Amino acid sequence: MQGVDIFAAVIIGIAAGWIAERVLNRRLGLFMNLIVGVVGSFVGAFLVRSLHIPFSGFFGSLIVSTLGAIVLLAFLSLAPRK
Repeated sequence: MQGVDIFAAVIIGIAAGWIAERVLNRRLGLFMNLIVGVVGSFVGAFLVRSLHIPFSGFFGSLIVSTLGAIVLLAFLSLAPRK
């Protein structure tokens, strides 16, 4: 992965995490937005590839990452809290 690709992945991760936190009415902070967005991008990519849905480009990656982040946050909200 080149430097520009890493920078784009970080920007997409932050944006996806931010959108997901707004959709699910959470307040996570910048670092957690990045973590949720990046992990969510893996979740989203796995889901769309499993369903054989094509996606490409910046906006395709943003949509897939955001959907994955929403799924991740929804799943985490079901976990019991101590």
